[in-house]
Order: sequence, then structure tokens, then C-alpha cells
Amino acid sequence: MKNCTIEKKYKIIENQIFEGERPLFKTSFISLIKCSFTQGESALKFVNNIKASKCDFSSKYLFWHDENLKIENSTFHEGARASIWYSKGISLEKCKIDTPKIFRDAKSIFIKECEFNTNETLWDCKDIKIYDTSFKGDYLLLHSENISIENFVLDGNYSFQHTKNLILKNVKIKSKDPFWNSENITVYDSIIDGEYLGWYSKNLKFVNCKIMGTQPLCYADNLVLENCEMIDTDLAFEYSTLNADITTSIDSVKNPTSGYIKAKEINDLILDDENVKKEQLKIVTDVLCKGVV
Repeated sequence: MKNCTIEKKYKIIENQIFEGERPLFKTSFISLIKCSFTQGESALKFVNNIKASKCDFSSKYLFWHDENLKIENSTFHEGARASIWYSKGISLEKCKIDTPKIFRDAKSIFIKECEFNTNETLWDCKDIKIYDTSFKGDYLLLHSENISIENFVLDGNYSFQHTKNLILKNVKIKSKDPFWNSENITVYDSIIDGEYLGWYSKNLKFVNCKIMGTQPLCYADNLVLENCEMIDTDLAFEYSTLNADITTSIDSVKNPTSGYIKAKEINDLILDDENVKKEQLKIVTDVLCKGVV
């Protein structure tokens, strides 16, 4: 006897308007096409195996405690606050999100070709993949872990704080205070523009990156920079342990704790803290430094 798998068919619901509280509570295996969710809340709570295409979402708390969601070519409007919480197995493709706090305490998330204009999203989430996507808004990915991001643009402050196990490739980030208290982060072939980058981080690594902004990479433990540019970066590396290979000049470096720095030039080297052990530092430049040593 041959083993066989029976695939359950999805019930198609098309061109419907849903409002009120819990209109599709505990449903499963439905395909929503060109449907609208207007006033109300918890429309698709405790559901599983749901597909949604070309839908408009405007009601609150849409997908809570759900499993296996595939949403594409759809829009989450301002009223769709806190849309996807406590859920797993979520795919968003070619969607537009204009509402805050869309993800919280969710896992196994796949996002591709989406446009986000949202604050405080992807908090306390795990196992996330993001491709070809733009984000605008503050506090992205707070306390989340196991993340892969590629071809990504971000304009928003306080991003990636308290994240763990994150890999970013070919990203453009404009953000104040990004990567604070982060751990095990690697960034490849990217541009990071923002003041106070990576404070209090652990195992933060940049490869072939351009870094801009004041007072970057302070209070960092085991910081690594490989073949990176630093533009308009002053008072860098305070109380950090590091291994840095910089291809450009650095405006100023202040009191790194220990490690190795190679740069084209350091315009101002400040080693004026009695607790900094100068014998634990190796600094190599093409041009002699000036400053307090």
C-alpha cells in the first residue's frame, strides 16, 4: 500500500466585507480574495491555514494566536493596529503596512517586497527573514532574535536594540541609536548612517561597510570592523574592545579599552583616561595622530 497525503482544499471567500467582533473566529483553510475588514476587532483570532490576497485590513487585533498565514498584495491601514500577535508561520509578500505594532511575540516570519510605515513592530519575535523591503518608523525589532535581512532600507530611530543573532546584507540604515545592547550581529556590504551606533553591544561585526555619525561604537565588547569606511565619525570606540581595519580617516578616537585599530589617519587620538591600559592597544595609521596620548 502506498502512502499518500490528502491536501485539504481551501474555502474561497471573495469580495466580502467583515466588521464587528470575531467574524471569522477559529476558522481554518480559507482563502480570502479582495475582502475588506472594516470596523471591529479580532476578526481572525485563533485561526489556522489562512490565505489572503488583495485584501484591505482596517480593524484591530486581526491575526492573534494564529498559525500558517499567507498574506499577499494586501494593505494594512492605520486602523489595523496590533495586527499579528502571538502567531507563527507567517508570510507577507508585496504588502503595504501603514499601522503601528503590527508584529509582537510572533515567530517563523517571512517578509518579502513589502513597504512598512510603522512604529514599534517586530518586538519579541523569533526566526525572521526579510528581503527586498523598506521600513520607515522607530523601534524596529526590539528584543527579537534569529534574524536574516537582505536588500533592505530603514529610516527610523532606535532600531535593532536588544536583538540577538542577526545577519544583515546590502542594507541602508538611517537610525539614531541602532544596535544598542545587541549581541551576535554581522553586517555585510551596507551603509549605516546614525549617531551613537552600537553602544553596549557584544560581538558586533561590520564587513565592507560605510559608517557615518557621531560617537559610534562605544562601550562595545568584541567589536570587529573589516575593510570599513568611517565618515564624519568622532569620539569613536570609547571603552570598547575591538579589532578594526578602517580604509579611511577617522575624525577622532577616544579611550578604547583594548585591541587593534588600523586606519588611513586618525585626526585626533584621545587617550586621557588613567583606567585605559595603553599597552593593550595597537594603533596603526599612515599619518601620525595628534591629540592627547
